[in-house]
Amino acid sequence: MNMSKSNTRRRHQKLWLEPVLSSKNMVLGFGRPVREPRRRQRGFTLLELLVVLAILGLLIGLVAPAALRQLGSAKEKIAHQSIERLAGVLDIYKLDVGTYPSTDQGLQALITRPSGITRWNGPYLKGEKLPEDPWGRPFVYRSPSQRPGHEYDLLSLGPTGQPGGSGEAAAIVNE
Repeated sequence: MNMSKSNTRRRHQKLWLEPVLSSKNMVLGFGRPVREPRRRQRGFTLLELLVVLAILGLLIGLVAPAALRQLGSAKEKIAHQSIERLAGVLDIYKLDVGTYPSTDQGLQALITRPSGITRWNGPYLKGEKLPEDPWGRPFVYRSPSQRPGHEYDLLSLGPTGQPGGSGEAAAIVNE
């Protein structure tokens, strides 16, 4: 009898230590079903993505207009500098020739010798093409000037490309 009790105990111990397979969640355990720890899935929740998109939207909404204003004012500054540079070249032309180019001769007189001019020491600008304003349009040149106290008018029509205008749409003129 002693023997049979110990065999029964061993049998029970053996069953207790044998792995048990749960058909529902396919988890191994010893004597009782054990849940397998869930792996942490990587990724972002929908809420996290929405928060990031909202922050990006606010940044773009606040920063973009300021950046575009800076870009516009940078083009105006470049136009002013280009006009001043061309005004300096026109002054050198006047020192050599004695007069500024006429409206008919235009700024092309800085690149190719106008007919009838003998003391021309150009070309005064590099290249075969006349410089353009920052908006890709040619500068407007008039001699004599239509403004009192100026010998010529050299201007960019600005971002609109239309004569006249005020504020940001105004033409940029030599001083």
